[in-house]
Amino acid sequence: MDGNGRWAKKRGMPRSAGHTVGAANFKTITRYCAKIGIEYLTVYAFSTENWKRPSAEINGLMKLFKQYLEESLRDFRDDDIKVRFIGDTEAFSSDLRQLIEETREVCKDRTGMVLNIAMNYGGRDEILRAVKQISQKVSQGELTQEEITEEVFSRHLYTAGQPDPDLIIRPSGEQRISNFLLWQSAYTEYIIMDILWPDFTTADLDAALAEYARRNRAVWRGLNGETIGCLRYSGITYVVLVLVFNGNLPVLLNISLAAGQRCVRCLRYAPPWEFRKYMEW
Repeated sequence: MDGNGRWAKKRGMPRSAGHTVGAANFKTITRYCAKIGIEYLTVYAFSTENWKRPSAEINGLMKLFKQYLEESLRDFRDDDIKVRFIGDTEAFSSDLRQLIEETREVCKDRTGMVLNIAMNYGGRDEILRAVKQISQKVSQGELTQEEITEEVFSRHLYTAGQPDPDLIIRPSGEQRISNFLLWQSAYTEYIIMDILWPDFTTADLDAALAEYARRNRAVWRGLNGETIGCLRYSGITYVVLVLVFNGNLPVLLNISLAAGQRCVRCLRYAPPWEFRKYMEW
C-alpha cells in the first residue's frame, strides 16, 4: 500500500491525511478481494524500515492502526475474513498489541479469505528470525542439519502453513521489492502500477489480475503435494513438461493436452503459488 504520503503532498495535505484515505481504500479493496474469491491477501502496512520516518508520522500511523483495528472489530463482524498479522508485533504499544490479539481471537474460527497484515515486517528480519529458530533447535538436538529443507525453513516463517504468493501488485510505480516476502516470492509474478495507493480502485485490481491471467502460468503436483511439472499455454493446446521422480532419478516427459483438460487421475491442477520452478521456459 504505497504512495499515501505522495498522494497527500500532491494535494497540499499533510502525510497523515494520505494515510487516512489509504486506510479507507484498504477496506474497500479487502472486501472486494474476498468477494471475487481471493484466498489469501497480504498487505504491507508498516515495514521495519518505517521506524526511520519522522516521529510525528509514526505516531499518526500508530493511532491510525489502532483506529482501524477498532473499526474492523465492529465493521467486519459479519465478514468471513480471517485476519492474521505477520511481523514483530511486540515492538508496538501494549494497547495496540491488545487490539491485535483481540482481532486474532475474534477471527480464529473464520474460514473465508485470509488477510495477512504485515506490521513491523521485513523480509530480511523474517529470514534471520527463522535461521535463529532453526539454529536453536539444532543446538538443542531437536533437529539435525540433514533435516533442514526448504519446507522446514518455510515452517519457521510468519506465513507458515500458507501458499507462496502467485502475484504481487506494487502501486505507486516504484520498481523495487522493498524487503517484502523475500523467501516466499521466489517465483511470484510482479505487476508494477503507476497508481498511488489512495487512487487504486477495484478496476485497477481487475486489470492486474487480467494481466496475470494473460501470462498463462500453471503447475501440476502429485497426490502428496510434490511439484512434478509445470504447464504453459500455447495457442489451442497446453504443452506440459512433467518432471516425474522415479526413485532418485527425474524423468522428463512431454505431454500435450487440449485446453482445459485435466491430466491423468494421479495429478491435480495447482495454482502457480504452489510451483517451485525446475527449469526456465
